[in-house]
Amino acid sequence: MALSRVLAILILQYSLVALVSSSGGSRGGWKTLQGSPPLVIARGGFSGIFPDSSSLSYGLALDTSGPNVTLWCDVQLTKDGVGICFPEPKLDNATDIFIAYPRKQKDYSLNGVSTRGWFSVDYNFDQLANVSLVQGVYSRTNKFDGNKLRILTVEEVAKLRKSPSTGLWLNVQHDSFFKQQNLSVENFLQTLSTKSVSINYISSPDVDFLRRVKSSFSPGTTNLVFRILEQSMIEPTTNHTYGELLKNLAFIKTFASGILVPKGYIWPLDSGLYLQPHTPLVTNAHKEGLQVFVSDLINDVPFSYNFSYDPLAELLAFTDGGDFSADGVLSDFPVTPSAAINCFSGLGKNAKKQVEAIYPACTDLAYKKAKSDGADVLDCPVQMSKDGTPFCLSSIDLSESTTVSNTKFKNRATTNRELKNGSGIYTFSLTWDEIKTLTPSILNPYKKYLLSRNPKFKNQGKLLTLSDFLILTEGSRILISIENAAYLAQKQKLSVTNAVLNALQKAKPRSHKVMIQSTHSSVLKIFKDKSKYERVYKIDENIRDATDSAIKEIKTFADSVVIGKTSVFPETEAFLVSSTNTVTRLKSFKIPVYVETFSNEFVSQAWDYYSDASIEINSFVIGLEVNGIITDFPKTADRYRRNLCLKHSKKAPYMRPIEPGKLLQQISKLYFPSLPPTLPVLTKNNVTETPLPGISRRVPTTKGAAAVGTVAPASITT
Repeated sequence: MALSRVLAILILQYSLVALVSSSGGSRGGWKTLQGSPPLVIARGGFSGIFPDSSSLSYGLALDTSGPNVTLWCDVQLTKDGVGICFPEPKLDNATDIFIAYPRKQKDYSLNGVSTRGWFSVDYNFDQLANVSLVQGVYSRTNKFDGNKLRILTVEEVAKLRKSPSTGLWLNVQHDSFFKQQNLSVENFLQTLSTKSVSINYISSPDVDFLRRVKSSFSPGTTNLVFRILEQSMIEPTTNHTYGELLKNLAFIKTFASGILVPKGYIWPLDSGLYLQPHTPLVTNAHKEGLQVFVSDLINDVPFSYNFSYDPLAELLAFTDGGDFSADGVLSDFPVTPSAAINCFSGLGKNAKKQVEAIYPACTDLAYKKAKSDGADVLDCPVQMSKDGTPFCLSSIDLSESTTVSNTKFKNRATTNRELKNGSGIYTFSLTWDEIKTLTPSILNPYKKYLLSRNPKFKNQGKLLTLSDFLILTEGSRILISIENAAYLAQKQKLSVTNAVLNALQKAKPRSHKVMIQSTHSSVLKIFKDKSKYERVYKIDENIRDATDSAIKEIKTFADSVVIGKTSVFPETEAFLVSSTNTVTRLKSFKIPVYVETFSNEFVSQAWDYYSDASIEINSFVIGLEVNGIITDFPKTADRYRRNLCLKHSKKAPYMRPIEPGKLLQQISKLYFPSLPPTLPVLTKNNVTETPLPGISRRVPTTKGAAAVGTVAPASITT
């Protein structure tokens, strides 16, 4: 549920224990075929971070998942019949083979399509010794491409297993292609048994292949799984489409014990990428005695707007949906399903309730949804209209969160370098009667990555005056954010501090617990003198530490502090570099610390968090014990603090905080990113300001006064 940049605070420290203890204990019975927890299958290891099927990829999967994780290997054959783990027979997309063997491309028919490239069948395994694995998904980091990660054999991957409960899944996607080259996957699989390699699952989209190998494997030891491809694709043995074959589950049961299906077969989408009702596929398959495994559960590939870029919510829809549980999930990020299954299932909210609804920032609908989603504090960033009405909006520029640019007011756009670069239509250019006619618009902070927030509801809700906000949130804990106070007083003759005080005085006594936030000490000092509200100082620059004198000065005008994520974990090129002393130092002076801003979109997170918002939250809460987080997706954060694993003193791998710098250390010298400049230390001069200027009785005007200005804080020193 997105309100604005920072509109919902989850106060974690005071409520964590109570929320966990009330979550209901261990999960009840699973609705899988066998009643056991769903299987976590790591596709090529942890291929969302490291090159697919590499030693680092499998190692990370084993280190971050539960002991019963199953390692997935796409089996390809070399010219001399060696089985290797690699995503495709064509090697050039995810290796540097074109460097080792330039101009050695060949053309083959692959799935009936003429394909040019470097293929495994043209090289003996020894010839691939000088070929290195690289990241084959271009939207993911290539920083590990210089690690000289070699191609692994199936036997080598099998030996990586650290626990007897760790499984091995072999996927045979191209049996017919290898047969055309006089190579036999079937014979290779039989040789594995002579080498004491235990195989837990074998999957294939080829009916004939599964029929042939069925007699060679014991059903109690090795499960055969029919992999379902796109509905319109033709299965070569039966000459039926995969969609048609799924209508005859009894037939599939004659040669397989389970099916592996893309997630859209279970939760289909409409044309706008919104969920339709789930199909009965899992229930029907279970009635036939077939297990159902789900593929394409990938953290950094959005599926439906209903899940609001939260991969954990998506996983719960398949494993803890209320009506059914899939028997296993195939993921490039196995840490997420591990946590979903072991920590977040059985919290009393089925999949339908896991869906987040996003509305435009600072609207009545957004606030109501944030409150129902579990936000402890609702935030109103106060702006001022031309006629002096305080109202809630995330920016002083109306064009950032309304459709004002498409209205008759578009000619009021001006350039004001004191407020922002470029032109804007500012709140003080329109009266409240004019502003309330505007249509709100959802903020899309990651639009450059083509990630939109809930377009179906992008213009729903209405804007609220501060008084309306106080009525709507009666009895709630609220945060009122005040910025640009000096500019509004000097240039527009508007006192935002007086407007806020007046509105609060008119509200019912003790009906709210009020927090006042600002980046300016001069604003907070006014509220210290005139109220008993909690004052929150927002440090708007990234810092690595603070001097004693700076912290003591903050304590004279503020009760708590907000800092950015980078002030806790500095990063470079989306890799965490280290941790700072900022949180520890502030808390040593008994100052509560809130951190902003947490979002679900994977592009907002460092690679270290594995494209999972819950893992990022966990690293701040468990790792540094921050007092609260500021988020635009409160449902994600509220679900985190209710997860069942928080009450366990010994943290499972998937619930341990991230070690900053650990991934960075895995990068070779050639690919190592440049380190960021050392962050500065906050000093007393940085937080000391002269008082806000007084203003005379305001006469509405569009002309600004001469610039006089509050003395700005000094630049932070390094």
